Amino acid sequence: MAFATLPVMDTDHDAYKPAQIAALIETAGVAKAHLPLPQMAVLALLAGAFIGFGGAAFLMVITGADAGFGPVRLLGGVAFSLGLILCIVGGAELFTGNALMVMAAVDRKITVAHLFRNWGVVYLGNLAGAGGLAIAFSLTGLLDAPFGATAAKVATAKASLGPVEALAKGALCNALVCLAVWLSFSARDTTGKILAVLWPVTTFVLLGLEHSIANMFLLPLGILAGADVTPAAAALSLLWVTLGNILGGAGGVALAYRFAYKGGA
Repeated sequence: MAFATLPVMDTDHDAYKPAQIAALIETAGVAKAHLPLPQMAVLALLAGAFIGFGGAAFLMVITGADAGFGPVRLLGGVAFSLGLILCIVGGAELFTGNALMVMAAVDRKITVAHLFRNWGVVYLGNLAGAGGLAIAFSLTGLLDAPFGATAAKVATAKASLGPVEALAKGALCNALVCLAVWLSFSARDTTGKILAVLWPVTTFVLLGLEHSIANMFLLPLGILAGADVTPAAAALSLLWVTLGNILGGAGGVALAYRFAYKGGA
Protein backbone atom coordinates (compact mmCIF):
# COMPACT_ATOMS: atom_id res chain seq x y z
CA MET A 1 0.00 0.00 0.00
CA ALA A 2 1.39 3.37 -0.99
CA PHE A 3 1.81 6.02 1.66
CA ALA A 4 -0.44 9.05 1.36
CA THR A 5 1.28 12.16 0.14
CA LEU A 6 2.10 14.40 3.07
CA PRO A 7 1.38 18.12 2.81
CA VAL A 8 4.39 20.28 2.04
CA MET A 9 5.28 22.38 5.06
CA ASP A 10 6.04 26.07 4.70
CA THR A 11 9.69 26.00 5.64
CA ASP A 12 9.86 29.81 5.57
CA HIS A 13 7.84 29.90 8.80
CA ASP A 14 8.73 26.66 10.58
CA ALA A 15 11.06 26.81 13.57
CA TYR A 16 14.60 25.68 12.83
CA LYS A 17 15.25 22.10 13.91
CA PRO A 18 18.03 21.25 16.41
CA ALA A 19 20.54 20.14 13.75
CA GLN A 20 19.93 23.41 11.88
CA ILE A 21 20.36 25.36 15.12
CA ALA A 22 23.75 23.72 15.65
CA ALA A 23 24.86 24.86 12.19
CA LEU A 24 23.51 28.38 12.76
CA ILE A 25 25.30 28.68 16.10
CA GLU A 26 28.59 27.57 14.56
CA THR A 27 28.17 30.15 11.80
CA ALA A 28 27.41 32.81 14.40
CA GLY A 29 30.47 31.74 16.37
CA VAL A 30 32.70 32.27 13.34
CA ALA A 31 31.22 35.74 12.80
CA LYS A 32 31.69 36.65 16.46
CA ALA A 33 35.30 35.48 16.42
CA HIS A 34 36.12 37.75 13.48
CA LEU A 35 34.38 40.91 14.69
CA PRO A 36 36.67 43.95 14.52
CA LEU A 37 37.93 44.85 17.98
CA PRO A 38 36.11 48.23 18.29
CA GLN A 39 32.79 46.70 17.26
CA MET A 40 33.27 43.76 19.62
CA ALA A 41 34.09 46.10 22.51
CA VAL A 42 31.06 48.35 21.95
CA LEU A 43 28.69 45.39 21.67
CA ALA A 44 30.19 43.94 24.88
CA LEU A 45 29.68 47.24 26.72
CA LEU A 46 26.05 47.24 25.61
CA ALA A 47 25.51 43.66 26.76
CA GLY A 48 26.87 44.43 30.22
CA ALA A 49 24.52 47.40 30.51
CA PHE A 50 21.57 45.40 29.15
CA ILE A 51 22.06 42.66 31.74
CA GLY A 52 22.43 45.37 34.38
CA PHE A 53 19.05 46.84 33.44
CA GLY A 54 17.57 43.38 33.88
CA GLY A 55 19.26 43.12 37.27
CA ALA A 56 17.86 46.50 38.32
CA ALA A 57 14.37 45.42 37.27
CA PHE A 58 14.78 42.25 39.34
CA LEU A 59 15.81 44.24 42.41
CA MET A 60 12.83 46.55 42.12
CA VAL A 61 10.42 43.63 41.82
CA ILE A 62 11.66 41.96 45.00
CA THR A 63 11.97 45.21 47.00
CA GLY A 64 9.49 45.19 49.86
CA ALA A 65 8.63 41.52 49.36
CA ASP A 66 9.91 38.22 50.70
CA ALA A 67 12.72 37.48 48.21
CA GLY A 68 12.55 33.79 49.13
CA PHE A 69 8.87 33.50 48.18
CA GLY A 70 8.53 31.51 44.96
CA PRO A 71 6.00 33.70 43.11
CA VAL A 72 8.04 36.83 43.89
CA ARG A 73 11.18 35.19 42.50
CA LEU A 74 9.21 34.05 39.45
CA LEU A 75 8.10 37.61 38.73
CA GLY A 76 11.64 38.82 39.37
CA GLY A 77 12.92 36.30 36.83
CA VAL A 78 10.48 37.56 34.22
CA ALA A 79 11.74 41.10 34.85
CA PHE A 80 15.39 40.02 34.70
CA SER A 81 14.78 38.36 31.32
CA LEU A 82 14.79 41.88 29.86
CA GLY A 83 18.60 41.75 29.83
CA LEU A 84 19.02 38.72 27.58
CA ILE A 85 16.07 39.78 25.41
CA LEU A 86 17.86 43.07 24.72
CA CYS A 87 21.07 41.18 23.90
CA ILE A 88 19.39 38.67 21.57
CA VAL A 89 16.91 40.93 19.79
CA GLY A 90 18.86 44.18 19.91
CA GLY A 91 22.23 42.56 19.28
CA ALA A 92 25.12 42.54 21.76
CA GLU A 93 28.10 40.41 22.79
CA LEU A 94 27.47 38.55 26.04
CA PHE A 95 30.25 36.44 27.58
CA THR A 96 27.96 33.78 28.99
CA GLY A 97 26.13 33.20 25.72
CA ASN A 98 29.41 33.16 23.84
CA ALA A 99 30.30 29.94 25.65
CA LEU A 100 28.50 28.33 22.69
CA MET A 101 31.40 29.42 20.46
CA VAL A 102 33.18 26.30 21.71
CA MET A 103 31.23 24.38 19.06
CA ALA A 104 32.97 26.30 16.28
CA ALA A 105 36.35 25.90 18.00
CA VAL A 106 35.98 22.12 18.36
CA ASP A 107 35.11 21.86 14.67
CA ARG A 108 38.18 24.00 13.87
CA LYS A 109 36.14 26.71 12.21
CA ILE A 110 37.81 29.18 14.56
CA THR A 111 41.08 28.89 16.41
CA VAL A 112 41.42 28.64 20.18
CA ALA A 113 43.19 32.01 20.00
CA HIS A 114 40.14 33.53 18.30
CA LEU A 115 37.89 32.01 20.96
CA PHE A 116 39.93 33.39 23.86
CA ARG A 117 40.27 36.78 22.15
CA ASN A 118 36.49 37.04 21.98
CA TRP A 119 35.97 35.80 25.51
CA GLY A 120 38.59 38.17 26.93
CA VAL A 121 37.39 41.29 25.13
CA VAL A 122 33.73 40.53 25.73
CA TYR A 123 34.22 39.69 29.41
CA LEU A 124 36.05 42.96 30.06
CA GLY A 125 33.51 44.89 27.99
CA ASN A 126 30.64 43.31 29.91
CA LEU A 127 32.38 44.24 33.16
CA ALA A 128 32.77 47.86 32.06
CA GLY A 129 29.18 48.10 30.87
CA ALA A 130 27.66 46.51 33.97
CA GLY A 131 29.93 48.38 36.39
CA GLY A 132 29.34 51.66 34.60
CA LEU A 133 25.59 51.18 34.87
CA ALA A 134 25.93 50.48 38.60
CA ILE A 135 27.73 53.82 39.00
CA ALA A 136 25.00 55.54 36.97
CA PHE A 137 22.32 54.07 39.25
CA SER A 138 24.21 55.37 42.30
CA LEU A 139 23.66 58.88 40.96
CA THR A 140 19.88 58.51 40.67
CA GLY A 141 19.06 58.54 44.39
CA LEU A 142 17.52 55.08 44.18
CA LEU A 143 20.17 53.66 46.49
CA ASP A 144 18.86 55.91 49.28
CA ALA A 145 15.45 54.29 48.93
CA PRO A 146 14.38 50.72 49.85
CA PHE A 147 15.78 49.67 46.47
CA GLY A 148 19.27 50.36 47.86
CA ALA A 149 18.72 48.17 50.91
CA THR A 150 17.65 45.34 48.61
CA ALA A 151 20.75 45.84 46.45
CA ALA A 152 23.00 45.67 49.53
CA LYS A 153 21.27 42.53 50.82
CA VAL A 154 21.57 40.75 47.47
CA ALA A 155 25.26 41.66 47.09
CA THR A 156 26.04 40.43 50.61
CA ALA A 157 24.36 37.09 49.93
CA LYS A 158 26.26 36.63 46.67
CA ALA A 159 29.64 37.47 48.17
CA SER A 160 29.05 35.01 51.03
CA LEU A 161 28.75 31.97 48.75
CA GLY A 162 31.46 29.36 49.17
CA PRO A 163 33.57 28.32 46.14
CA VAL A 164 31.78 25.02 45.53
CA GLU A 165 28.34 26.59 45.85
CA ALA A 166 29.28 29.49 43.56
CA LEU A 167 30.79 27.12 40.99
CA ALA A 168 27.75 24.82 40.98
CA LYS A 169 25.25 27.67 40.82
CA GLY A 170 27.25 29.26 38.02
CA ALA A 171 27.34 26.04 36.00
CA LEU A 172 23.61 25.41 36.31
CA CYS A 173 22.84 29.04 35.55
CA ASN A 174 24.75 29.17 32.31
CA ALA A 175 23.39 25.85 31.16
CA LEU A 176 19.99 27.57 31.23
CA VAL A 177 21.31 30.80 29.66
CA CYS A 178 22.94 28.90 26.80
CA LEU A 179 19.77 26.86 26.34
CA ALA A 180 17.89 30.18 26.09
CA VAL A 181 20.31 31.34 23.38
CA TRP A 182 20.06 27.95 21.65
CA LEU A 183 16.25 28.08 21.65
CA SER A 184 16.28 31.67 20.36
CA PHE A 185 18.06 30.41 17.23
CA SER A 186 15.08 28.18 16.51
CA ALA A 187 12.79 31.19 16.10
CA ARG A 188 12.33 33.14 12.88
CA ASP A 189 10.62 36.18 14.41
CA THR A 190 11.04 38.53 17.35
CA THR A 191 8.13 37.14 19.33
CA GLY A 192 9.52 33.63 19.09
CA LYS A 193 12.95 34.77 20.23
CA ILE A 194 11.51 36.59 23.25
CA LEU A 195 9.45 33.59 24.33
CA ALA A 196 12.45 31.29 23.84
CA VAL A 197 14.58 33.44 26.14
CA LEU A 198 11.91 34.13 28.75
CA TRP A 199 11.45 30.73 30.38
CA PRO A 200 15.03 29.46 30.82
CA VAL A 201 16.17 32.83 32.19
CA THR A 202 13.15 33.14 34.48
CA THR A 203 13.91 29.64 35.78
CA PHE A 204 17.53 30.37 36.68
CA VAL A 205 16.49 33.46 38.64
CA LEU A 206 13.64 31.57 40.31
CA LEU A 207 16.13 28.91 41.48
CA GLY A 208 18.66 31.46 42.76
CA LEU A 209 21.46 30.49 40.37
CA GLU A 210 24.47 32.71 39.62
CA HIS A 211 25.22 34.68 36.43
CA SER A 212 28.64 36.32 36.25
CA ILE A 213 27.58 39.30 34.13
CA ALA A 214 24.55 40.02 36.31
CA ASN A 215 26.89 39.90 39.31
CA MET A 216 29.16 42.45 37.62
CA PHE A 217 26.23 44.84 38.14
CA LEU A 218 24.70 43.56 41.37
CA LEU A 219 27.92 43.32 43.41
CA PRO A 220 29.20 46.87 42.70
CA LEU A 221 25.70 48.27 43.10
CA GLY A 222 25.38 46.60 46.48
CA ILE A 223 28.77 47.92 47.59
CA LEU A 224 27.73 51.42 46.50
CA ALA A 225 24.53 50.95 48.52
CA GLY A 226 26.57 50.19 51.65
CA ALA A 227 26.88 46.41 51.64
CA ASP A 228 29.63 45.06 53.91
CA VAL A 229 31.44 43.46 50.96
CA THR A 230 35.06 44.14 50.09
CA PRO A 231 36.16 44.44 46.46
CA ALA A 232 38.39 41.38 47.01
CA ALA A 233 35.45 39.30 48.22
CA ALA A 234 33.35 40.44 45.27
CA ALA A 235 36.16 39.58 42.82
CA LEU A 236 36.66 36.12 44.33
CA SER A 237 32.94 35.39 44.15
CA LEU A 238 32.88 36.56 40.55
CA LEU A 239 35.82 34.29 39.70
CA TRP A 240 34.10 31.12 40.91
CA VAL A 241 30.80 32.02 39.26
CA THR A 242 32.60 32.76 35.99
CA LEU A 243 34.34 29.39 36.04
CA GLY A 244 31.00 27.74 36.71
CA ASN A 245 29.40 29.65 33.83
CA ILE A 246 32.11 28.38 31.46
CA LEU A 247 31.69 24.83 32.72
CA GLY A 248 27.91 24.80 32.35
CA GLY A 249 27.72 26.67 29.05
CA ALA A 250 30.74 25.40 27.13
CA GLY A 251 31.06 21.97 28.69
CA GLY A 252 27.45 21.24 29.47
CA VAL A 253 25.49 22.66 26.54
CA ALA A 254 27.86 23.45 23.67
CA LEU A 255 29.84 20.20 23.70
CA ALA A 256 26.78 18.06 24.38
CA TYR A 257 24.88 19.47 21.42
CA ARG A 258 27.96 19.40 19.24
CA PHE A 259 28.34 15.66 19.94
CA ALA A 260 24.61 15.04 19.43
CA TYR A 261 24.21 16.87 16.13
CA LYS A 262 27.70 17.23 14.65
CA GLY A 263 29.67 14.40 16.20
CA GLY A 264 29.79 12.45 12.98
CA ALA A 265 30.46 15.44 10.76
